[in-house]
Amino acid sequence: MILLNEMTENQILLKHQSGSICTLTLNRPDQYNALSEQLLSAVIDALDTIASDQSVKVVVLAANGKAFCAGHDLKQMRANDNHVYQHELFSQCSRMMQKIVGLPQPVIARVQGMATAAGCQLVATCDLAVAASHCQFAVSGIRLGLFCSTPAVALSRNVSRKHAMRMLLTGDFIDAETAVEYGLVNSSVAADDLDDAVLKLAEDITSKPARPVQLGKRMFYQQLDQELGEAYTIATEAISGNMMMDEAREGIDAFIEKRSPVWPE
Repeated sequence: MILLNEMTENQILLKHQSGSICTLTLNRPDQYNALSEQLLSAVIDALDTIASDQSVKVVVLAANGKAFCAGHDLKQMRANDNHVYQHELFSQCSRMMQKIVGLPQPVIARVQGMATAAGCQLVATCDLAVAASHCQFAVSGIRLGLFCSTPAVALSRNVSRKHAMRMLLTGDFIDAETAVEYGLVNSSVAADDLDDAVLKLAEDITSKPARPVQLGKRMFYQQLDQELGEAYTIATEAISGNMMMDEAREGIDAFIEKRSPVWPE
């Protein structure tokens, strides 16, 4: 493991890289990894650095403590009870979520504990998610008189409308098995198997050529909310450009010649 930062208790975000896998770890365990404005800034800065780092092929978003993320820091929010502050805070969080989607590298959420409100939004925003089987998920703001409007953006793009609306209107928790059924996470595994499952998924992706993976992620989100004709226009442009890449030429030649591909550096 290559340590990029000294891991001390007073760091709210930890970053380390092993091979081509970079892990960002939320490190406010006593606050259930609530997204303070400082933590949001730290994640945004880290993502900006990773975006231009060609040595990173996959990002894992993890957390320390019992909870993955309990959403926004409610104490900080109540201490700044004015519209300008609240609007900037939610705008900052929205920028962070969009940074994850816009990041060239795929992002895997390693969910070791409860994820609520903006924490559930964070899981939904990541490209992939693996959860320990004991985990629970909720967009529970409505129980506090606050409809989870910004989490609804990510939730409604990953979960069917009926499931999303039930979660948003009731604030009820769902378990990891239900989260898999809903499409919020990819898989649920025993807690002891979580690291192995995340590593296996990350290594599966890193074994693929980086440029087509990054092109594919970008294309996927660009076409997602377009009407059918525009979606195919975007996809056609992407795949025809992909065909001109050395990676595609090598992959197809290797398939025809019945050999393993040797991906260009």
